[in-house]
This record gives sequence, C-alpha cells and structure tokens, in this order.
Amino acid sequence: MSKQELKNKLTPEQYDVTQNKGTEAPFSGQYDDFYQAGIYVDVVSGEPLFSSTDKYDAGCGWPSFTKPIDPANIDKHLDTSFGMIREEVKSKQAGSHLGHVFPDGPKDAGGHRFCINSAALKFIPVAELDAKGYSKYKQLFE
Repeated sequence: MSKQELKNKLTPEQYDVTQNKGTEAPFSGQYDDFYQAGIYVDVVSGEPLFSSTDKYDAGCGWPSFTKPIDPANIDKHLDTSFGMIREEVKSKQAGSHLGHVFPDGPKDAGGHRFCINSAALKFIPVAELDAKGYSKYKQLFE
C-alpha cells in the first residue's frame, strides 16, 4: 500500500504512530481502559496481534499485554531514540510500529509488558470473529 493510500485509510494519529513511530499521549487511547473480549489486529494489515485474554492494566497509560497471540506476527528491534534503550515492537506483515516491550510485566505470565498504542490497533469483538475472518481465534475464549 502506498503512503498516499495509507494516509487515505488511516486517521492522522494512526498514520503517525504506525508509519512514523509516533506515540499517542498516555491515557488517551481508546483501548487503554477497555476490557471487552476479543482480539486486537494491526490497523494497517489486519494481522492478529493480541488477545483480550492477555490484556491487563499496567497503569502506564497504554494498552498492555503479557504476550502476542502469535510471536511470529511480531518483530522486535532495538530502539535507542530519545536517549533510552528500549525494544520496539512492530507487526511482521505490515511493519507497523506498535509500541515497545518491557521486562516489567506480571512475573506469573512471563514477565513481559507489551505497551502498545491504541492507534496501531483495531479491536474485533468475539461475536464478530467469524464474520471478519478470524474464526480460528474463537478457541481463545472457550
């Protein structure tokens, strides 16, 4: 998809976050304080990224997950911007910037905190998984 097609498809914030490694303001994203059952997919490509079953309130101001649905759908890269050393998380297929992963998550769930921008995500409720082509993920909610 060309840059212009992406600009036409996405909101300015979605484009900035996914294409320019932007960050939404803390506590401003639509999925920060959101706990419906379903999956979160890449807003650009639709690739499945995270499940509500792995979402938790980290108090950081961004949606936080203990793990991705499928680690094969995620790329991690060293990010040394802004004088920090962090691990950037991108979607594998579209290369969308999603956020960062930190080693301060719940220890009993692997110890990771995937801190993800709402603007990089689209939520698919359990009731719509079949209709939207994500039937295989219904098993996460049984």
